[in-house]
Amino acid sequence: CILGRLMNLKKASQTYQKIDEQSFVEPEDTHTIVLTMLKELIRSIDLFEANIDLKEGDQQIKSKHFSRALTIIYALQSSLDFEKGGEIARGLFQLYEYCRQQLLKDMKNGKIEKTNNAKLSLIEITEAWEEIGQTHAG
Repeated sequence: CILGRLMNLKKASQTYQKIDEQSFVEPEDTHTIVLTMLKELIRSIDLFEANIDLKEGDQQIKSKHFSRALTIIYALQSSLDFEKGGEIARGLFQLYEYCRQQLLKDMKNGKIEKTNNAKLSLIEITEAWEEIGQTHAG
């Protein structure tokens, strides 16, 4: 039911609209910033997954993208406006938290088990976010 998700995700765009009013970022750019963050999160997860089995002396790439993914997740969670976003904001927070937990588990275990499932959910959100942006632009 992608239409239902898009309707809910359209509401999610409002969740991200509230960034610190004194920020240097124009409100019109909020959508692009979130989209960029989501794409970079997926990219970092991809690179983390691709390098998960590196041996101890060669873990710099894995560690870098693991840390980067966690930082992006934190930024996305911190940018949510729970007052305006309500249930959508809570759902997004939970999705990001699920992704964070799966990254931590896979890093600890040294193998990919659940991170890919989390990434697939992020890809769906990103695609819907792109569609919302196209709708607003058109």
